[in-house]
Amino acid sequence: MTRRHVPWLLLALLVLIQICYPLSTGVTRARLTVATVVLGYLLAVGHALLTRGPRTAAALVAVATGGGFAIEALGVATGFPFGSYDYSGELGPKLAGVPLIIPLAWTWMAWPAWLAAVRLTTPAARTPAARTPAGHVGRVALATVGLAGWDLFLDPQMVAEGYWVWRDATPALPGLPGIPVSNYLGWLLFAVLLMSALRPLAGPAVAVTGSRDAPMFALYLWTYFSSVLAHAVFLRLPASALWGAAGMAVVAVPLAVTLLRARRRPADRPAPARTGVDTPA
Repeated sequence: MTRRHVPWLLLALLVLIQICYPLSTGVTRARLTVATVVLGYLLAVGHALLTRGPRTAAALVAVATGGGFAIEALGVATGFPFGSYDYSGELGPKLAGVPLIIPLAWTWMAWPAWLAAVRLTTPAARTPAARTPAGHVGRVALATVGLAGWDLFLDPQMVAEGYWVWRDATPALPGLPGIPVSNYLGWLLFAVLLMSALRPLAGPAVAVTGSRDAPMFALYLWTYFSSVLAHAVFLRLPASALWGAAGMAVVAVPLAVTLLRARRRPADRPAPARTGVDTPA
């Protein structure tokens, strides 16, 4: 097995665990939740390391894992920026009131959200706009929405399981009681800080996408489509299915269309020039 196969193997294991999740209950479901997050974390950080090297992996861990823990600890202690909430003990050991797997979850989805935004804003990194400040701002904005939109699935699902609870859940989005709107605004705030810091710390390698990023694109699209199905059918959370479908669609749908168009490119069309660390996807 080559290094290129490792992310695909981890993704396959992740998909298998997630398929088992709605079929389980109680302690087993909680353990599958923890296993999913840990595996997703290893997949994201491992992919960053294998495709772009130690600097990128370290930057991802610093801003997403370290930053994720800091913002969660701040949130538990003060109620800012998400609102006032508490974690149950079902997600494993805590530090400063935060289950240790929570910062891993930020990292798990931050990386594919970033790569999806790069792929959409600078296809194959061929355009001059890819290197302009305006291009970077658009990329950060899209990556922010790509990550924060995931929480429209995540929070309703985790609150329904009792993994955390809000002390004051008003005002809430229609159909999503128990979760204040401030939570989603807090996600947007931290996501924009995370995405803004990632590129300067990780270096130019993260401004280019290529064929080896296919597992991360697959992860993002799997998360989107499987979450819509799971919430609508298996978890009986139709409102979050609709909200999440709308939120993540901002990135997921254009990404799917872009990748499909790239696959249908005529065989006689000249291939894009090799740029950066990899060939364009």
